[in-house]
Amino acid sequence: MILQISSGQGPAECELGVALLFEALKKEYPDLERLSDHPAKDRGCYTSILCSTECDLSELEGSVQWICQSPFRPNHKRKNWFIDISVIPEVERICTDQEIKFESFHSHGKGGQNVNKVETGVRLIHIPTGITVTSTSGRSQYRNKKDALSKLNAILASQMSAAKQQQKKDAWREHTKIERGNPVRVYEGRRFVRK
Repeated sequence: MILQISSGQGPAECELGVALLFEALKKEYPDLERLSDHPAKDRGCYTSILCSTECDLSELEGSVQWICQSPFRPNHKRKNWFIDISVIPEVERICTDQEIKFESFHSHGKGGQNVNKVETGVRLIHIPTGITVTSTSGRSQYRNKKDALSKLNAILASQMSAAKQQQKKDAWREHTKIERGNPVRVYEGRRFVRK
């Protein structure tokens, strides 16, 4: 499961809260792994942290409230800061090796008797996605297989890239939306203790 911890459009206190919340969740869920982060201008603060875990943390999706006097502005009246936790859809993994079905067939056209007598045409089927690629341009099965593999890898790479772009868009959309009120968790003080 991929989670994004975000300060939304919040001030430096929310950005510090992102770092503190990540550390608190890391203690609670030791397998939580940081995938990427966006540091804020203040040291030790983040506008967002993208992380993954094997645990199902979907019940944490929503806003987290941190009740604390501002560590940056001691005379500031506000004491409630909000951090967002969003579940980000995972990029579907595409297998690029073991799951390819190989078929050969007779090619037609130029190439002499070898092309007409020997099965030089190649068809590759990527089993998980159903993508089929053929190649008949070469005079040997080896060349056609190499060409078909190259085409298949290009298609799979393109799909993977599109899926990653969509994941980034989903993460950004979640980063810009944060709901205050009705928090899923509340933490208090500089020590970030769960209430």
